[in-house]
Amino acid sequence: MSTERIANLNKNIIYEAGKDALKKLNPKVMARNPVMFVVEVGFVITLILSIFPEIFGGIADRGYNFAVTIILFVTIIFANFAEALAEGRGKAQANSLKKTKQDTKARLIQKDGSIKIIDALHLRKGDIVLVEANDLIPTDGEIIEGVAAIDESAITGESASVIKEPGGDFSSVTGGTKVISDYIKVKVSADPGESFLDRMINLVEGAKRQKTPNEIALGTLLVSLTIIFLLVCTTLVPIASYIHVTLPITTLVALLVCLIPTTIGGLLSAIGIAGMDRVTQFNVIAKSGKSVEAAGDINTIILDKTGTITHGNRMASALIPAIGISQEELTQCSVYSSLHDDTPEGRSVVEFAKKNGLPENALNKTDSVGIEFTAETRMSGTDFPDGKRIRKGAVDTIMKYIVQQGGEVPDGLKDTCDEVAKKGGTPLVVTEGNRILGTIYLKDTVKPGMKERFDELRKMGIKSIMCTGDNPLTAATIAKEAGVDDFIAEAKPEDKISVIKREQAEGKLVAMTGDGTNDAPALAQADVGLAMNTGTNAAKEAANMVDLDSDPTKIIEVVSIGKQLLMTRGALTTFSIANDVAKYFAIIPAMFMLAIPQMKALNIMGLATPQSAILSALIFNAIIIPLLIPLAMKGVKYVPMSATRLLKRNLALYGVGGVLVPFVGIKVIDLLLVVLRVV
Repeated sequence: MSTERIANLNKNIIYEAGKDALKKLNPKVMARNPVMFVVEVGFVITLILSIFPEIFGGIADRGYNFAVTIILFVTIIFANFAEALAEGRGKAQANSLKKTKQDTKARLIQKDGSIKIIDALHLRKGDIVLVEANDLIPTDGEIIEGVAAIDESAITGESASVIKEPGGDFSSVTGGTKVISDYIKVKVSADPGESFLDRMINLVEGAKRQKTPNEIALGTLLVSLTIIFLLVCTTLVPIASYIHVTLPITTLVALLVCLIPTTIGGLLSAIGIAGMDRVTQFNVIAKSGKSVEAAGDINTIILDKTGTITHGNRMASALIPAIGISQEELTQCSVYSSLHDDTPEGRSVVEFAKKNGLPENALNKTDSVGIEFTAETRMSGTDFPDGKRIRKGAVDTIMKYIVQQGGEVPDGLKDTCDEVAKKGGTPLVVTEGNRILGTIYLKDTVKPGMKERFDELRKMGIKSIMCTGDNPLTAATIAKEAGVDDFIAEAKPEDKISVIKREQAEGKLVAMTGDGTNDAPALAQADVGLAMNTGTNAAKEAANMVDLDSDPTKIIEVVSIGKQLLMTRGALTTFSIANDVAKYFAIIPAMFMLAIPQMKALNIMGLATPQSAILSALIFNAIIIPLLIPLAMKGVKYVPMSATRLLKRNLALYGVGGVLVPFVGIKVIDLLLVVLRVV
């Protein structure tokens, strides 16, 4: 996206946020944020006093009342703007997703086999559509025929295509993605309005998100503090009357607004919505704010091996010659055995040979005949016109085959194959005629960078557990290579659920990543379930997050964002409450020092007059909200550290800072008011 386009997008978001900030002045909307609702009520009271200054008796200072009214109005607008700006980012992303649905057509395959072109919006669950090269996939579904390269950049942002085919965990397709080669027939799996793209649009629109438990708890705390300070301000009236001090209602309103936690009250919604939006920037769709926040407290992460930690396809990683056979001959015959093998394993043998210097002319298929793998023979290969027969297959099958052909099993072959199995690999034996030439070492390859990513999790205090259906020997090898803390071998779906429940019973929060239908129960049981977008619809339905890039290590970013969300809320709450200390020393002495000269001792900031003190505190209270919007939107940077160090850091930075910054800010504003002769 160009810089100019980004700038225009940001301008549009800001413009729309400004309009929404005014719309949110509706008392029904403001009532959802009790702290800011109190400010709005105060604004209404001071507005009335500005128009009718003597309506409640007392001091009739229209100018002072009007100044307080303006400042309170600005405070509300800034708080609403912060929330609207966070919502606007989500709405802008939703609008970009909606564009992928416009004017999409579908080739509906009718019962008689004919093709009918219809609007994609008219498709129903169970319909079968034909999607050819350069066509958009009209809606979610499962491939039932054909193999095609799919461009998923409209959803994931990644330009690299993925191969999708019927059956297994990579047969599901998403509406809005594009077929770039060949064709597929897709059975529609969602009715209109229920597709994954529809859910994504709803999920990224910030206004539709529910508050998280921690956010609700913090909201309760803010309401409690507001009630306490409301009682405090109310009790000042009889105290002032007793000492014969007249307290203007406007001043009491100003005191209340300054003492209640307006800073965090104004930014609380923006923090939650921005946290949700940040996960979408990593191409992760979260179905609830609760899951994002829960990610910040994760203790254990369960990962499925195949397709998550590993690529999921066995790939050739070594060619081991038998005694008396050259590396060149084994390489050549391994390629011959795979000339007609279009499986991932067969293609990997050819690719491995190419990387090791195999000439291109060795791949000539002329006049050769492919022998397909079957469950009965458990071998495949190629026959040539000159009578040469090349085969590759399972160890025991090839041994029997060679004996039948009158050949002999070379010494050390069994040991070589056993060693491959111990390392977690799969051995395939290659033959030419009645000779065994050697072993192809197939390996389920660990995805690049996994070990480093698990090291990062460990620094965060998160334990990683790998679940796999492999035997314990293979599982141990993969676990060591990937760098996980623990593993469960020969795991069935119920075993994954059991380990999650066991960890949860110990009071731990558990995250689970997976992509297959067999992962769905565990994804649903976990506190945070992250499904891969390349996985099945069952997995994506069960999880509360979907990674559009299908990168299992993305859970680290999700955890970081969750921790960042909690830290941001805690940091700004600390800062907001600490602000009250400075505002107390600004306003309380100003209210009483004319009647009680001894109160001047508390005017440690040396503020000019009672009115300038109150206005300075109010102005600071208003402008600190927009100044903190970037921090609320971006979040406090998360650095892995212990809870004790984190608490000390926040208290030092946001606690002490929350006390010192208002002292400086209020004094500077007071000096400006005096210079400008406002008071």
